[in-house]
Amino acid sequence: MKTGIIVAMDKELEQLRKVFAESDVVVEKCGIGKVNAALGAAEMIRRHRPDVIISSGCAGGNGDGINVQDIVVGAEVCYHDVYCGTAIDNTTVYGQVQGMPARYKADPYLLRKSEELRSKIRRQQEKLTNSEDLPNTQHPSSIILHPGLIVTGDWFVDSKEKMRSIIEKFPEAIAVDMESAAIAQACHIYNVPFISFRVVSDIPLRDTDASQYHNFWENIAENSFHVTRTFVEMIRED
Repeated sequence: MKTGIIVAMDKELEQLRKVFAESDVVVEKCGIGKVNAALGAAEMIRRHRPDVIISSGCAGGNGDGINVQDIVVGAEVCYHDVYCGTAIDNTTVYGQVQGMPARYKADPYLLRKSEELRSKIRRQQEKLTNSEDLPNTQHPSSIILHPGLIVTGDWFVDSKEKMRSIIEKFPEAIAVDMESAAIAQACHIYNVPFISFRVVSDIPLRDTDASQYHNFWENIAENSFHVTRTFVEMIRED
């Protein structure tokens, strides 16, 4: 199974290229935002013909049970900053591009494999608990995967006020990013299986001036993307 991974930033690209240094997984940077994301997905499909595409990188988390370094899995994704109005079609909802799905659902197989991943990580880490080689970081067995709604928009959420305005319309959202829904839309058009699989870098409603986000890249990111490799290995084993 040929796997393509799309990230937005150089920081994310650097981390994932380390993780997949000896792999044939295609990891590419699209750039920040929805237009860059859609173009990046279309170009990856045109040039590499992947069997699946994963939107990776980081995201801002939402919810009492979600913490930095957890993984959010987009069971479905949509836009938080799109509104096409009701003048022509009164069935189009907020967040939906007219003529496109209101929400883009993850490929069922990829979603099922993500649900198997946490128990796999726990089993692996139990073997390493007493190992001297275990890194002095957040214990990987404590990583939690959260499936749910990821919302996308052209806005870096660096204030509690902005996050509240998004959650007001999408109270069930578990995370916010700037690319996933646009990649999902491109994959929908080209009929390529898709999932968004992202590390939580910050919790905007618990943060001030994006301090958690900056701390993530300074102190935590180095060991945060290895779970992505485990996920990819699982889907390639079948």
